[in-house]
Amino acid sequence: MKYKERAELTDNKVAKTLFELMDQKETNLCVAADLTDFSELIELINKIGNEICILKTHIDIIENLPDDFAKQLLELKEKYNFLIFEDRKFADIGNTVKMQYQKGMYHIVEWADITNCHSVPGPGIIEGLKEVADGKERGLLLLAQMSSQDNLAQGKYTEKTIEMAKKYDDFVIGFIGMKKLVEDNKFITMTPGVKLVEGTDNLKQQYNTPEKVITSGSDIIIVGRGIYESANPEEEAKKYREEGFNAYKTREY
Repeated sequence: MKYKERAELTDNKVAKTLFELMDQKETNLCVAADLTDFSELIELINKIGNEICILKTHIDIIENLPDDFAKQLLELKEKYNFLIFEDRKFADIGNTVKMQYQKGMYHIVEWADITNCHSVPGPGIIEGLKEVADGKERGLLLLAQMSSQDNLAQGKYTEKTIEMAKKYDDFVIGFIGMKKLVEDNKFITMTPGVKLVEGTDNLKQQYNTPEKVITSGSDIIIVGRGIYESANPEEEAKKYREEGFNAYKTREY
């Protein structure tokens, strides 16, 4: 099923916007901009903005974050037409994540279209985040699987995570996972650990190619170091975009 057709299956406005954006812009590339300098982050966005459907941030690793960081990110979001995913990986009880999502230094709910959480605390974590997001166009991804060797996000954990997603499908838009996890096509699967060549790094992060990931049923490839550490991030982003979207166009479902 094509992205534009799947946009009609969901009532979540973020998911609908994302499917439509991917179809119109012809990209299923999410860049993980794991940079610690804000000016470098802005420079990277200006190089790769035309190639991506999502910019994934770790806002808490930036060492020189300006007061108007959200304004700057939102302006670039509008300029290049992508969504912002703050990879916060919330993992606490509902009351605590409510404060983490809306308070503190970052006020994540005010600027990030998408965030994510672990399902370890149970449904209360989703309910807490959903309460904060009420009235805003926001979406949540659940960490159902991970790309590192010997991780514990598998088996019963993954099954329970999928059950939780189905229960809260007005707010949960999909999963971080290594392959298609459910038949319901309103859910989005985003897969990390993507490079043009398969392999494993020294911290046991496993890498698969864009073609392998998309043909396994994932919808969006997440690429970090393969792009932002390259000599020419713009050209690398184009390569990943083309490989990912071509794989999508040729898969059978």
